[in-house]
Amino acid sequence: MFLNLERHVGYRDSGILWLPTIPAHWGSERLKTIVTEIRVKGFPDEPLLAATQSRGVILKKDYEARTVEAQKSLETLKLVEVDDFVISLRSFQGGIERAYARGIISPAYTVLQAVKPEDRDYLALLFKSIEFIDALKLTITGIREGQNIDYARLAPYLMPVPPEYEQAAIVKYLGHAHARIDRAIDAKRRLIVLLEEQRQTIMHRAVTRGLDPTVPFKSTGIAWFGEIPAHWEVRRAKYLFKEFDNRSGTGLERLLSLRALAGLVFHDEVSDKVIGPEVLTKYKKVGPGHLVMNRMRAASGLFAIASTDGLVSPDYATMEVAEVVDARFYLRLFKTRAAMTQFRQQSTGLGTGESGFMRLYSEAFGRIPMPIPPLEEQMEISDELARLEQEGNETTNRVSREIELLREFRTRLTSDVVTGQVDVREIVETLSDLSGEVLAASEDELPESDSNLSELEFAGTDE
Repeated sequence: MFLNLERHVGYRDSGILWLPTIPAHWGSERLKTIVTEIRVKGFPDEPLLAATQSRGVILKKDYEARTVEAQKSLETLKLVEVDDFVISLRSFQGGIERAYARGIISPAYTVLQAVKPEDRDYLALLFKSIEFIDALKLTITGIREGQNIDYARLAPYLMPVPPEYEQAAIVKYLGHAHARIDRAIDAKRRLIVLLEEQRQTIMHRAVTRGLDPTVPFKSTGIAWFGEIPAHWEVRRAKYLFKEFDNRSGTGLERLLSLRALAGLVFHDEVSDKVIGPEVLTKYKKVGPGHLVMNRMRAASGLFAIASTDGLVSPDYATMEVAEVVDARFYLRLFKTRAAMTQFRQQSTGLGTGESGFMRLYSEAFGRIPMPIPPLEEQMEISDELARLEQEGNETTNRVSREIELLREFRTRLTSDVVTGQVDVREIVETLSDLSGEVLAASEDELPESDSNLSELEFAGTDE
């Protein structure tokens, strides 16, 4: 349904600022004749709404992201009905949002209602097209956070108006197309989850059982890592890691920030927040090879190995490693789910191990038993896991790129269809009713990589 799209037989100059040509049989009307602005207020008991780019206008209680909660003057908020359209403060970035719930919303927003109810489905797609969003940017007033769309400037804009039967065909075709593309995206998202689960399984097995499955094993009686190779030892962490507390004194060293993915990085490269030398005099000094633990987020595996001299937060634990320790091995051990669960259980304070004020203090950390392979084997395991991680990252990055390509393809396809750059009337006759099950796309219909995306280009695509 993607490879056989053709352009319409004839086109004409549209007179539309943002869409030079449209199919010859399409009409054009000013936006203000297609929709009408609604300013209904005085409904303080209606539920609050949130205007989102990804989900449309929905109930605020159903929106996970934190937003400002209106507490006063609810009677001044505008009433929105289901299937109305809302121009929000972010509409110039992603189009005009459709309402999927009745409620009240900021008086700063513009509420629009389709003059003809049968136009709503088509308009919802048109208002999210690339060309229309570009046109919205020409109507922006204000600067930075104060930017907003001036509806008075937008209202006279000419809009494409396909015949009603073709609007229905466009809506039906894109319903099928979006379902197929979204299924492909979901499948790739699941693949990324499976790849991460596989990575965790391989890492846990390697750091608790080694790389050779044929060696004899022994029971440790320790639940969180179980059996280990018979030639490995077990010791408490305090014999492997020794905490030290060396404060700066001058505050002239560079500050390091501990990040979940990047590890220890220079603070001034990832944050604009400036901390003066008078404060940094209380911070802890670390050097290459030292282990750093964020006490409050140890249960999330937030450990890192310092690769340079610098300062870290006084709330962190800074540790030297014993000669029998390859810090890379234990860094991977500490990021396994089993280890993080153990850290959570050993943490104390209020809340949970991942939030609140739970901390893994050095005394509790030191009591945790750890498996100890011979140093040479630790290094071998670390090297192998680094190799496998690189391969896994390459695969995950490739799949993530395929997801982005599918999203771009979905957006471009939608824009080309709703603006008449391709004709979907004939293919719609072969599609089942949208209320039925939408078949999954075959692999040769959807873009999966840069190499085969070009094969899916069709008339009207100008990327």
